[in-house]
Amino acid sequence: MATNTVRRRHHKHVYDSRNEYLASKKFDTLDEPLLGNNYGDHYKGYDDASHEDLDDKRKEVNLHWTSLFSNLIAQWSQWLANLVLSSGSFLGRFVPFPSLTMNEDNLICLSPLQDALRHLWRVAYPNREIPPLKSELWKEMGWQGCDPSTDFRGGGFISLENLIFFAKNYPNSFQVLLHKKEGRRAEWEYPFAVAGVNLSFMLMQMLDLQSVMPSSKAGIRFLELLGEDEKAFDNLYCVAFRMLDAQWLAKRASYMEFNEVLKSTRNQLERELSLEDVTSVKDLPAYNMML
Repeated sequence: MATNTVRRRHHKHVYDSRNEYLASKKFDTLDEPLLGNNYGDHYKGYDDASHEDLDDKRKEVNLHWTSLFSNLIAQWSQWLANLVLSSGSFLGRFVPFPSLTMNEDNLICLSPLQDALRHLWRVAYPNREIPPLKSELWKEMGWQGCDPSTDFRGGGFISLENLIFFAKNYPNSFQVLLHKKEGRRAEWEYPFAVAGVNLSFMLMQMLDLQSVMPSSKAGIRFLELLGEDEKAFDNLYCVAFRMLDAQWLAKRASYMEFNEVLKSTRNQLERELSLEDVTSVKDLPAYNMML
């Protein structure tokens, strides 16, 4: 009887920790594609292709990514809608992010999202000046267009927090992925920042975070990890991003295989989380890539 009481107290502590962590994250709906017609601007300078061939290739890339991430956002919106309808869900609280506002002194005030984007640039490119909130330079990071705040529409803020955490806590790995420094890269690469948004959503699905109490094996194991480390989700995100890039290189993937690579990443994460000797994210075999 005493043992069962201790177990119930332990699970309640873990569940409360999970609630506190995720309640601190801010969500809203996403209602537009993460990638639009400007994505092809990332790919310039291919002298071996005619101008018309390159334009056709860009159009193909645009259509593929727009379709892929439109589906993602549709799923995300439905997922969030289900949370709102679930009375017991700890994620049933959503805080929209306002656009630029003026204070009483008529000075421009940044929204939390815009301020976080500036912070992300600062940690991603420490030796470069922060560009205006609307600048072509944001495309270098893998955003859709010159105004990255429109890629969120108030939603997906957790993925921006994940990227900032990644850049601050694992700067070497972050820079390797941001600049695609390792391996033989594809001619048509995945966009770094938008891939990060997609990865955050994949993890939330995999860990069954839309449920009051996760029932999946990965979700149950994550509760145990979160009970020991309040940054377990952020650390797992960093490992997952490293894993995704490794899968991308191993498969010699191009833009058409991104979804397949994402699924392979999820499968590998689920296998590693199921290992009996894993008591923290740092125990995952894939964590060695972060060192």
